[in-house]
Amino acid sequence: MTPVHIKQWAMSPKNNSIELYHSPQMKLESGFSPILMMGGVHGDEPEGVALAEGLLRWLTENTTKIRQNWILIPCLNIDGYSANPRTRTNGNGVDLNRNYPASNWSPESKGERYYPGPSPGSEPETQAIVQLMKLTQPKFMIHFHSWEPMIVLTGPPNLKEAHYLSESCGYKIEGNVGYPTPGSLSHYGWVDQKTPIICIEEQEKLKDLSVVWPHFKKGFEDI
Repeated sequence: MTPVHIKQWAMSPKNNSIELYHSPQMKLESGFSPILMMGGVHGDEPEGVALAEGLLRWLTENTTKIRQNWILIPCLNIDGYSANPRTRTNGNGVDLNRNYPASNWSPESKGERYYPGPSPGSEPETQAIVQLMKLTQPKFMIHFHSWEPMIVLTGPPNLKEAHYLSESCGYKIEGNVGYPTPGSLSHYGWVDQKTPIICIEEQEKLKDLSVVWPHFKKGFEDI
């Protein structure tokens, strides 16, 4: 059995398809409580997409051995990732990780790169994730970024999966990224929906993206 591949799970503002993969033993409906994972939230963080691609290869090679239900979106912000040069924001110029309909969403931002959108949950990518969360009720979520190396855990401090990842890559577990992130998945997921959120921050601007997956391989194997 191979992972289920949905080529047009959602559409971006520029009408690009957003792909989704999930484990063959599950369906996109309630009752399966998958691990929901995604890369490419910020289009100018290719390390997150590289991690998602490495993970997908491993999941495909080990499908029969994996007991966990899982969903993987390799690149949520396909518009920003496909742009030349790549952009943090989506096709509407919105930072997707400031656009969630979180209780702390704010119309203010510290710069154009962090524009939260005209209203909470205004973007099709954000809407698709919110709907997916409601539909599948994930056990927890992991999203892949790059900035300063760390594992950001928003949820129970003893969440073993976060510790598996930390032990794999040697990055410390932090309770936040170090500055306010209103409208983020972390706040919406954990504070508002009680879904634990793990944010992987790989070293940004790596020259060799092939090193990303090996950093976290052992952690995902343990998960």
